[in-house]
Amino acid sequence: MTDKKEVPTLAEWARPEQIDALTKRFYEHVADDPVLAPIFANMAPNHAALVAAFITEVFQGGTPYTASGGSHGHMIARHMGRHLTEPQRRRWIDLMVDTADEVGLPSDPEFRSAFVSYLEWGTRLAVNNSQDDVGAPSGTTAMPKWNWGPPGGPWQG
Repeated sequence: MTDKKEVPTLAEWARPEQIDALTKRFYEHVADDPVLAPIFANMAPNHAALVAAFITEVFQGGTPYTASGGSHGHMIARHMGRHLTEPQRRRWIDLMVDTADEVGLPSDPEFRSAFVSYLEWGTRLAVNNSQDDVGAPSGTTAMPKWNWGPPGGPWQG
């Protein structure tokens, strides 16, 4: 009989300090990016840390975002009315993946598949939620939980 190893969460595999480094460096790049800089021109000084906390929580690394007063509804609301475009979404993903390489986020295909899958899913929600015809999110909108496999059918949020 062999000992069965526990499968780490995405946050354990990537390590929260690497996720922090990712978002810190990413938003440093954003400041100089002609497509993304205008979107984040008035970004709060703690924006990168909040995004790191959000990603860490989504990747099942505890509850750092909700512990700081955030929620999925709060994140949705931050995108409302911003009229994000497909070119902006695609640039955000490209820069995030390039920055993941730069800061040494795990590059194994299993992690990168899950990571990019989440980026695709999350950025498409952000674009959808940034349009004029979207209502305010429910206060009970559950935080997403991402893992190594596909999320299943259409998300009901």
